[in-house]
Amino acid sequence: MNQPKASSHRLPITRRHALYPMLVLYALVGLIFGPIGRQVSEDMPESKTHPYFPDHIWPYPILAMAVLVGLGLMALIGQPLLASGQPADPRAAIIPLPEWYFLALFQFGKLGPALISKMLVPAVLVLGLILWPLLDSGLGPGIARRLGWREWPAPKRNVITGTIWIAGLAIIATLTLWSALAPQLCIPWPYNGPACGA
Repeated sequence: MNQPKASSHRLPITRRHALYPMLVLYALVGLIFGPIGRQVSEDMPESKTHPYFPDHIWPYPILAMAVLVGLGLMALIGQPLLASGQPADPRAAIIPLPEWYFLALFQFGKLGPALISKMLVPAVLVLGLILWPLLDSGLGPGIARRLGWREWPAPKRNVITGTIWIAGLAIIATLTLWSALAPQLCIPWPYNGPACGA
């Protein structure tokens, strides 16, 4: 019997071959990550470049090990905190406390009327954080002209926005510490009434 000769212009691995997906993946990896076109490093002098291995590789395993050791130490030290406590008793009178990252908002909510301190101010703060880059770039140059500056300073050198951010962080830290360390401490505001926000 005569067997047909394999054509020389045809690939031995067709689409139905088991190795075809691996070959396609290998080709795609080469196309995506391979050196196509002119590289930035070709224009740089040899003294300004450094090799990928080991210069870029060595910090990452060290950082990963530091994270793993830190998590292990936190788990070891935090075992008493993770231990189960008393069973839940629905008849017990407890003062509910949120997680630590909501303590400042929880304490701020006790300082005034619910509409203002629990709804209006947090909504304004969230909108302010979302719109901050637009406000900084839009209102900043106008403020600089009014103050007689040539231009609005760069973010790292901007005294106004830096002061606002530091004051905001100080307020959040104060409210968090107040709620965590002395939640019963009360500042009698005129609009709180006799309950003092409790």
